[in-house]
Amino acid sequence: MDGTRIADLADLSTDDTFLFRVRSEDTAVASGDAALRSDENTAANAEDGDSTDSDDGIAMPDDMKQDDDVREAILLRLATEDGDPADDVACWLNYCQHMTHIKLDKGSGAPVRDGEVICVNHGALFAADSGECTYGPCEGAFLNEIDVQVADGGVFLADDEYEYVGEGPVESDDDDLSSSSNVIL
Repeated sequence: MDGTRIADLADLSTDDTFLFRVRSEDTAVASGDAALRSDENTAANAEDGDSTDSDDGIAMPDDMKQDDDVREAILLRLATEDGDPADDVACWLNYCQHMTHIKLDKGSGAPVRDGEVICVNHGALFAADSGECTYGPCEGAFLNEIDVQVADGGVFLADDEYEYVGEGPVESDDDDLSSSSNVIL
Protein backbone atom coordinates (compact mmCIF):
# COMPACT_ATOMS: atom_id res chain seq x y z
CA MET A 1 0.00 0.00 0.00
CA ASP A 2 1.46 3.37 -1.03
CA GLY A 3 -0.56 5.70 1.23
CA THR A 4 0.08 6.65 4.83
CA ARG A 5 -1.47 4.41 7.48
CA ILE A 6 -4.14 6.39 9.37
CA ALA A 7 -5.44 3.77 11.80
CA ASP A 8 -5.91 0.07 12.42
CA LEU A 9 -9.26 -1.18 11.12
CA ALA A 10 -9.85 -3.05 14.41
CA ASP A 11 -9.61 0.24 16.34
CA LEU A 12 -12.46 1.87 14.38
CA SER A 13 -16.05 1.78 15.60
CA THR A 14 -19.41 1.72 13.84
CA ASP A 15 -20.82 3.89 16.68
CA ASP A 16 -18.64 6.99 16.36
CA THR A 17 -15.90 8.54 14.25
CA PHE A 18 -12.10 8.66 14.37
CA LEU A 19 -10.65 12.17 14.04
CA PHE A 20 -7.39 12.98 12.23
CA ARG A 21 -5.74 15.85 10.34
CA VAL A 22 -4.81 16.26 6.68
CA ARG A 23 -3.14 18.99 4.68
CA SER A 24 -4.06 19.82 1.14
CA GLU A 25 -1.35 18.79 -1.34
CA ASP A 26 -2.38 21.87 -3.32
CA THR A 27 -1.14 25.06 -1.69
CA ALA A 28 -4.65 26.50 -1.63
CA VAL A 29 -5.91 27.69 1.70
CA ALA A 30 -9.69 27.40 1.86
CA SER A 31 -11.48 30.46 3.17
CA GLY A 32 -15.23 30.16 2.73
CA ASP A 33 -15.85 30.05 -0.99
CA ALA A 34 -12.49 31.64 -1.82
CA ALA A 35 -9.09 30.05 -2.03
CA LEU A 36 -5.83 31.91 -1.59
CA ARG A 37 -2.82 30.47 -3.34
CA SER A 38 0.84 31.12 -2.86
CA ASP A 39 3.58 30.41 -5.33
CA GLU A 40 7.20 29.53 -4.61
CA ASN A 41 8.28 33.19 -4.80
CA THR A 42 5.71 34.27 -2.22
CA ALA A 43 6.70 31.45 0.12
CA ALA A 44 10.40 32.29 -0.32
CA ASN A 45 9.74 35.98 0.39
CA ALA A 46 7.86 35.07 3.57
CA GLU A 47 10.73 32.87 4.76
CA ASP A 48 13.20 35.71 4.16
CA GLY A 49 11.03 38.08 6.18
CA ASP A 50 10.51 40.04 2.97
CA SER A 51 6.74 39.64 2.79
CA THR A 52 4.52 42.29 1.29
CA ASP A 53 2.02 43.01 4.06
CA SER A 54 -0.97 44.96 2.90
CA ASP A 55 -2.41 47.85 4.91
CA ASP A 56 -6.00 46.99 3.96
CA GLY A 57 -6.36 44.25 6.60
CA ILE A 58 -6.90 41.52 3.99
CA ALA A 59 -4.93 38.36 4.69
CA MET A 60 -2.63 37.59 1.82
CA PRO A 61 -0.97 34.19 1.30
CA ASP A 62 2.34 35.36 2.75
CA ASP A 63 0.55 36.68 5.88
CA MET A 64 -0.77 33.21 6.74
CA LYS A 65 0.71 30.64 9.06
CA GLN A 66 2.18 27.47 7.60
CA ASP A 67 -0.55 25.24 9.09
CA ASP A 68 -3.54 27.28 7.87
CA ASP A 69 -4.29 24.57 5.29
CA VAL A 70 -4.52 21.73 7.85
CA ARG A 71 -8.04 20.33 7.96
CA GLU A 72 -9.79 17.78 10.13
CA ALA A 73 -11.16 14.56 8.68
CA ILE A 74 -13.22 11.73 10.13
CA LEU A 75 -13.12 7.97 9.56
CA LEU A 76 -16.07 5.72 10.22
CA ARG A 77 -16.14 1.94 10.05
CA LEU A 78 -19.18 0.85 8.08
CA ALA A 79 -21.58 -1.84 9.31
CA THR A 80 -23.12 -4.82 7.54
CA GLU A 81 -26.91 -5.11 7.16
CA ASP A 82 -26.87 -7.15 10.38
CA GLY A 83 -25.10 -4.31 12.20
CA ASP A 84 -21.77 -6.12 12.49
CA PRO A 85 -18.57 -4.20 11.63
CA ALA A 86 -17.71 -4.44 7.94
CA ASP A 87 -14.22 -4.44 6.47
CA ASP A 88 -14.88 -1.08 4.83
CA VAL A 89 -14.67 2.52 6.00
CA ALA A 90 -15.84 5.96 4.91
CA CYS A 91 -13.86 9.17 5.26
CA TRP A 92 -14.92 12.82 5.00
CA LEU A 93 -13.76 16.29 5.90
CA ASN A 94 -15.01 17.10 9.40
CA TYR A 95 -17.71 19.70 8.88
CA CYS A 96 -21.45 19.88 8.44
CA GLN A 97 -22.80 20.91 5.04
CA HIS A 98 -25.38 23.22 6.64
CA MET A 99 -22.83 25.45 8.34
CA THR A 100 -19.31 24.56 7.31
CA HIS A 101 -17.71 26.09 10.41
CA ILE A 102 -19.48 23.48 12.56
CA LYS A 103 -17.63 20.23 13.14
CA LEU A 104 -19.30 16.84 13.19
CA ASP A 105 -16.61 15.39 15.48
CA LYS A 106 -15.66 17.89 18.16
CA GLY A 107 -12.83 15.73 19.47
CA SER A 108 -14.56 12.79 21.12
CA GLY A 109 -16.18 11.14 18.09
CA ALA A 110 -19.27 12.19 16.16
CA PRO A 111 -22.26 10.07 17.18
CA VAL A 112 -23.57 7.48 14.74
CA ARG A 113 -27.05 5.98 15.00
CA ASP A 114 -28.70 3.49 12.63
CA GLY A 115 -25.97 3.98 10.03
CA GLU A 116 -26.08 7.78 10.05
CA VAL A 117 -23.59 10.34 11.35
CA ILE A 118 -25.34 12.96 13.47
CA CYS A 119 -24.55 16.67 13.52
CA VAL A 120 -25.27 17.42 17.18
CA ASN A 121 -25.73 21.14 16.52
CA HIS A 122 -28.94 20.96 14.52
CA GLY A 123 -29.76 17.29 14.07
CA ALA A 124 -28.73 16.77 10.46
CA LEU A 125 -28.19 13.10 9.56
CA PHE A 126 -25.60 11.89 7.04
CA ALA A 127 -25.69 8.36 5.56
CA ALA A 128 -22.56 6.54 6.73
CA ASP A 129 -21.96 4.83 3.38
CA SER A 130 -22.41 7.84 1.08
CA GLY A 131 -22.13 11.02 3.18
CA GLU A 132 -25.51 12.23 1.89
CA CYS A 133 -27.56 14.37 4.25
CA THR A 134 -30.81 12.44 4.66
CA TYR A 135 -32.47 14.78 7.16
CA GLY A 136 -31.99 18.36 8.27
CA PRO A 137 -31.40 21.80 6.82
CA CYS A 138 -28.80 20.54 4.32
CA GLU A 139 -30.86 17.57 3.08
CA GLY A 140 -29.53 16.30 -0.25
CA ALA A 141 -26.02 17.73 0.25
CA PHE A 142 -23.00 15.43 0.55
CA LEU A 143 -20.03 15.47 2.91
CA ASN A 144 -16.70 16.05 1.16
CA GLU A 145 -15.11 12.62 0.73
CA ILE A 146 -11.46 11.74 1.20
CA ASP A 147 -10.29 8.55 -0.51
CA VAL A 148 -8.98 5.83 1.81
CA GLN A 149 -8.26 2.13 1.34
CA VAL A 150 -8.35 -0.82 3.70
CA ALA A 151 -5.40 -3.21 3.39
CA ASP A 152 -3.47 -5.52 5.73
CA GLY A 153 -5.69 -4.64 8.69
CA GLY A 154 -5.11 -0.91 8.32
CA VAL A 155 -6.76 2.15 6.81
CA PHE A 156 -4.53 4.11 4.43
CA LEU A 157 -4.86 7.57 2.91
CA ALA A 158 -5.32 7.05 -0.84
CA ASP A 159 -6.32 10.59 -1.85
CA ASP A 160 -3.70 12.43 -3.92
CA GLU A 161 -5.19 15.77 -2.85
CA TYR A 162 -4.23 15.34 0.82
CA GLU A 163 -1.29 14.35 2.98
CA TYR A 164 -1.69 12.84 6.45
CA VAL A 165 -0.67 15.16 9.33
CA GLY A 166 -1.65 13.21 12.46
CA GLU A 167 -4.36 11.97 14.81
CA GLY A 168 -6.75 14.23 16.67
CA PRO A 169 -8.08 17.75 16.17
CA VAL A 170 -6.34 20.82 14.83
CA GLU A 171 -4.63 22.15 17.96
CA SER A 172 -5.75 25.76 18.04
CA ASP A 173 -9.10 25.86 16.33
CA ASP A 174 -11.32 28.69 17.51
CA ASP A 175 -13.60 28.51 14.44
CA ASP A 176 -16.13 26.09 15.94
CA LEU A 177 -17.99 28.30 18.38
CA SER A 178 -21.03 26.08 18.31
CA SER A 179 -23.03 24.48 21.07
CA SER A 180 -24.53 21.03 21.07
CA SER A 181 -27.14 21.88 23.69
CA ASN A 182 -30.04 22.10 21.25
CA VAL A 183 -30.07 18.46 20.09
CA ILE A 184 -31.02 15.47 22.22
CA LEU A 185 -29.42 12.20 21.17
